[in-house]
Amino acid sequence: MSAPKGLSLPAITQRIPDEASAYKFLEELRWGDNPVCPHCGVVGGHYFLTPKNGGRKTRTGKVTQRRLWKCGACRRQFTVLVGTIFHRTKVPVRTWVLVLADMVSAKNGISAREIERKYGTTPRTAWFMAHRLREAMRAPEFRDKFTGTVIADETWIGGEPRNRAKGDPRRFGPSTKTPVLSLVNHQSGEVRSRVVPNVRRDTLRAAIREQVDLANTALHTDNAPVYTRIGWQAASHETVNHIAHEYVRGNVTTNHAEGFFAQLKRSIDGTHHHVSVEHLDRYLAEFDFRYSTRRMTDGQRMVTLLGRANRRLTYFPSGSGSSLVA
Repeated sequence: MSAPKGLSLPAITQRIPDEASAYKFLEELRWGDNPVCPHCGVVGGHYFLTPKNGGRKTRTGKVTQRRLWKCGACRRQFTVLVGTIFHRTKVPVRTWVLVLADMVSAKNGISAREIERKYGTTPRTAWFMAHRLREAMRAPEFRDKFTGTVIADETWIGGEPRNRAKGDPRRFGPSTKTPVLSLVNHQSGEVRSRVVPNVRRDTLRAAIREQVDLANTALHTDNAPVYTRIGWQAASHETVNHIAHEYVRGNVTTNHAEGFFAQLKRSIDGTHHHVSVEHLDRYLAEFDFRYSTRRMTDGQRMVTLLGRANRRLTYFPSGSGSSLVA
C-alpha cells in the first residue's frame, strides 16, 4: 500500500493521542482498508469486535483500548500485532509507533539509552525494542542475487588498542577490530553488509558469491590483491588505485561503499559509542535498510519496515548478556 502523507514525527504524535488511535494508525499502515488474518491469511471479510462500555477488559480486569478483529473464514480473533515483532508486547502501541518513526527517520539511528530517556521505558525494554526493529529491518534471506554493476569493499569496525586507557594490558595487544564486507548495487542503490571472520580471498569470494551473480556482474573494487581472482569469475572487473590517490576513473569507483562506511562509522561512534560483535550484524541490517531506502519518504520507509515485521522474536536473558531469538 502507499504511505499516508504527512508522516513526520510531530504529525504522528498528533494523530495518535491514545492507544486506540495508535492501533488504528498501525492498521492503516499495515493493512490499508483490508485487514489480513494472521492465522489463515485471508484478506478482507473480517469484522471488528466493538468493545462495550468504551473499553475491553483483560483477564486481570484491566481495561484496554486494544482493537480486536474476528476472521470471517477461520473464526479466530486477532489484532494488528499478532504474528509480528510486536506480538504479546507489554509496551504501549503508541510508544512502539513513535520509536519506529524515530528509527526510520533518524539518519544516525537512535540508541537504547535515548529511547529510555525519551519514552520512559526501562533500559532492558528500550534495548529489546530497538533490536526488534533492527531485526525487522533485516532483508529477507531469499533474495535475487545482485547483477549489473556491483561495488565490493571492506572496512573494520572497532577501536584501536593504543587508544585504551593507560595501564590496560590490552593497549599493546593485537587489534580486535571486526571486518565487515559491503556490496552496493550501482543501479538499485541497495547495499548488503555482513560481518566476515577475515578478509582473506576465499572468505570474501564465498561472501560475494552468496549475494552476487558474478557471471552477469561488472565488479568494481579497489586494487587489493584479494579481489584479483574473484574478479576473474565476474563478467568484468575494474579497479581503482587508492594508493595512487585514484578514486574515480570514468564510471569506475568504490565511493558508494566508502560513503556508506563513513555514515556507518559516524553513527556508531556518535550515537551508539560501542557495538558488540555479537549484535553487529543487526546494526548493519539497520544501516543497510536506511541506505537502501534513502530515496523514500519517512512514511514509505515505515510501510516498508512494517512489511518486514511479520516475524516473532523472543527475549532470553543469559549469563553474559541478552539475546534475541526469531
